[in-house]
Amino acid sequence: MSADRILLTNDDGIDAVGLRAVYDALADDYDVVTVAPTDDRSSIGRMLSDDIAVVDHELGYAVDGTPVDCVVAGLDELVPDVDLVVAGCNEGANLGSYVLGRSGTVSAAVEAAFFGVPAVATSMYVPGDEDWWQTELEPEEFAHATRATRYLVDNAFDAGVFEAVDYLNVNAPLAEDDTAPMRVTTPSDWYGMTAERNGNGEVRFGDPIWGRMTEDDVPDSVGTDRRAVVDGEVSVSPLTVPHGTAQDGPLDGLAERYDSV
Repeated sequence: MSADRILLTNDDGIDAVGLRAVYDALADDYDVVTVAPTDDRSSIGRMLSDDIAVVDHELGYAVDGTPVDCVVAGLDELVPDVDLVVAGCNEGANLGSYVLGRSGTVSAAVEAAFFGVPAVATSMYVPGDEDWWQTELEPEEFAHATRATRYLVDNAFDAGVFEAVDYLNVNAPLAEDDTAPMRVTTPSDWYGMTAERNGNGEVRFGDPIWGRMTEDDVPDSVGTDRRAVVDGEVSVSPLTVPHGTAQDGPLDGLAERYDSV
């Protein structure tokens, strides 16, 4: 099997620079149909709408909805004969286990897996302070992300990757250097979310990892996704769905005793 036809989506919106960079990297050799949100729907996870408005776009279809809306509408109605879903390239990294369910980019890949369609979710780490998301990026700055995505699209099927893997979560560094090697990783399990009440009836959330994304301070070992990106590598995490279950003897015992309570 090969990826002849690709559904491209994202959560930054159909006119995002990162999506266009991936489209341009694939469209010459693949039949790429974009089904993406009309505007920014970042960090929305697997939210699904009751119904959506769909309009034609020069790249495919613009959907007034979420990334998951795009995948469901795309795979079940608009473009039902695709071989692969590519989500991205997201402006901003999607690193760590706790981010996977929050990210619209990754959620699009997860939704594709439930349809039995393999997927690649691609994001790019943008260095900076808490206002990094306001950075205006040029297409060439996505070069490591697009090169890695194209490489995986070209080779993952023939290599048998998707025989055991449902989707790949790819995170690339900003293309400041000429090369970025690829490393197979596991999502970091570091968690540091904070909440602070400000006295005005609000609780403000914080994610301190962004301040620790430096070579000397990142709390992750070699082999994790976050460490790879900080080290200037392209991180590729091979992941599966649905969420796994574990055998649990104590829970089995509780269940057996339930009727006697």
